[in-house]
Parts: sequence; C-alpha cells; structure tokens
Amino acid sequence: MREEDVPAWVGRTLARLGRSHFRAGFSLSAKDRSYARAKGKATINRHAHEMLAKRVGPAQPLKDGKQTPYRGHPVFTAQHATGTCCRGCIQRWHHIPKGRPLTDMEVDRLATLVMAWIERDLVHHPD
Repeated sequence: MREEDVPAWVGRTLARLGRSHFRAGFSLSAKDRSYARAKGKATINRHAHEMLAKRVGPAQPLKDGKQTPYRGHPVFTAQHATGTCCRGCIQRWHHIPKGRPLTDMEVDRLATLVMAWIERDLVHHPD
C-alpha cells in the first residue's frame, strides 16, 4: 500500500468495523483517555507498535485469541475495536493470513489504524 493510500484505507476500515455491533461497542474508559492524553500521541503510538509486534506479530503468538486484555491500556481496547487483537481477527478483518509473522509494514499499518481509532475516541470524548 502506498503511503498516500493509508488515510483512505484507515477511513474505509474504520467505517467497515463500525458496522459490526461488537466492534462498534468499544470506547476508551475515562482512565484510559486520561492516560492517553497524559502520555501523548508519540508514546501511545510507540506502545501500539510494540504491543502489536510482540503480542500478535509472531506466526504463532502465545495464547493466540486470549492474549489481548479488554482493558488496562488504550491500545488493548483499540485492538479489540479494530480487529487487531489476535491473528484470527487480523485474518478475518484485514486479510493477513495466520501462520506467518507480520511484516514491519503490516505492524505499521495496523498501528496506524489503532492510533486513528484512539484519536477518534479522544475527539468524541473531550473530557
């Protein structure tokens, strides 16, 4: 995917995920919003890259399907909302096959989606 295509892909993907009752039901807790605002975009983006690479990046992630908590960090909630929480959801929602490691480009793209979701949630909840 070309760099200039990423914003359009993010918008289309968030719209598609928004049609899922389950995915659309997520929002950050007040504590997670406060944490995200205090840490700033750069830190949360680094966390998103690290968590995606470590938790769902391997070909056979440890405890796949159960490795991403539902709360405790803004990225965790965003992973569930964006279908990036396990390799099964990544395959289903993003058409990246299971059984092989995610490439750096795929981690970057998924992290961009996670960050866009977090940023949208923060805008919709201007505490």
